[in-house]
Amino acid sequence: MESDSIIEFEEYIVNNRNKVNRYLNYVLWFFILTGPAIALGVRNGVFPDIEYMTCFYISLMVLFLSLIHFILYKAFPTSPVTCLFAVTALDIIIVYMSYNHVSIRLTWFLVPMLSILFYEKYMFFYAVMLNYTLMFITVWMTTPYYVVRYRYDSVAECFADMIGGYTIETAIMVASGYIICKIITGYLKSIFEQYSINEKQSEVMGEKMEILNSMAEIYDNVNLIDFVENTETSLRSENQDKHGIDLFSQTHTIMSQSLRPGIMPDQLDDFIKFTDIKTIRARLAHKKIVSADFIDVVSGWFRAQYITVNSTIDGIPNVVIFTTRNVDEEKRREEHLVRISMTDEMTRLYNRRCYDEDLKAYRDKELSDNLVIFSIDVNGLKTVNDTKGHAAGDELIKGAADCLLLSIKKVGKIYRTGGDEFMAIAHTDDPESFRHDIKERAAAWHGIYSEEITMSIGYAAYKDHRNADLSDLERLADSDMYAEKDRYYKEKGIDRRR
Repeated sequence: MESDSIIEFEEYIVNNRNKVNRYLNYVLWFFILTGPAIALGVRNGVFPDIEYMTCFYISLMVLFLSLIHFILYKAFPTSPVTCLFAVTALDIIIVYMSYNHVSIRLTWFLVPMLSILFYEKYMFFYAVMLNYTLMFITVWMTTPYYVVRYRYDSVAECFADMIGGYTIETAIMVASGYIICKIITGYLKSIFEQYSINEKQSEVMGEKMEILNSMAEIYDNVNLIDFVENTETSLRSENQDKHGIDLFSQTHTIMSQSLRPGIMPDQLDDFIKFTDIKTIRARLAHKKIVSADFIDVVSGWFRAQYITVNSTIDGIPNVVIFTTRNVDEEKRREEHLVRISMTDEMTRLYNRRCYDEDLKAYRDKELSDNLVIFSIDVNGLKTVNDTKGHAAGDELIKGAADCLLLSIKKVGKIYRTGGDEFMAIAHTDDPESFRHDIKERAAAWHGIYSEEITMSIGYAAYKDHRNADLSDLERLADSDMYAEKDRYYKEKGIDRRR
């Protein structure tokens, strides 16, 4: 960035030479009028010691020097040689005029001061040295004339007086000119450095805006919020009109206000909090993005995001974009995947993983009085698998799942936690009636491979075991189930050990 600004400054200096050379050429051509002006003074007695031919020679000299400089300017408009010739030509004109007794005072110092316009120190010092040298020679040559005119006692005294004054004035001019040169060049360099920085920032901002405009096609809404100018612009609108933001009285942009009526009522408070523009800069500090998902009553789930585009050195965003994008299909896929991960493939009941997650949720809150844990096991599944095949065994498991689902679905969730093992978490004050209902449904069931299905069902109700936790209720339900299973096998006369 710094090298770019230096290059641009150097290019400016070169172009400036062209401009200054053009104007100095105008000045040289204008000096042709010096001869006639002095001649007018001679006629009116202002310059008694000057002849008319001197006036003619002055104009002729100026014409000749102006022509040479014009040729140089046309051929080499930015060359230092052209610049130095202009300075030298002006000094030559002044020397000739001084030698011919045309009173020259401040004009001696005009040329070095004009050289400052080039913004180059070496040209200024060249003009000063040439000017002082020619001034010294001219004063020495014209001293005899001024001794008589100003009544000095000697040539040396007159020369010392005149050149002493010129020397002091030259020293003042050198110091002043050098400071002016330094200030101007320093100021110009700082301007170019800042310009280069601004140009880079504009370039980066332009690239970001191109990206944002391309991103705008992806999103349903894209709102550019500029906290420096306090404006908001909808990048999806045709005109991209800017709207002012009053951060003292305004808490939400036009876009967020337009979205608010469609938000689900139970999410409205969260949406208002998320879209509060008075807090967004603090929430986005040192971050690239903050997002949240909400439900629109018409279009479903959408994702709202604030994205940092430009920020301060301290990481506080100056420019952000607020986007919304419909993610309803994505949410449905997520829910589908979650449902698959939590569902038993064969029975479509919840699986062991879901059961563990639900138990974890129950452990984080107080248990209700009507909480009941059921433990269910299909009787004789191994025998069916061994004698009729696994298809018959699968049929038995599916039949048991259907019976459980029809009985308990309205009051709880049923899980297949193993091959022929099921668990249920329900909320009921009469668990015994549900056990009875399950058995009746099982008794009425008939399959292709099997004529009947029986299940051992145990349960543990929290109201009957106030001091028990979830693990205790699980163990109690299992114990009740195994007790019932033992009764079943005894009634059937089946030796489980065989």
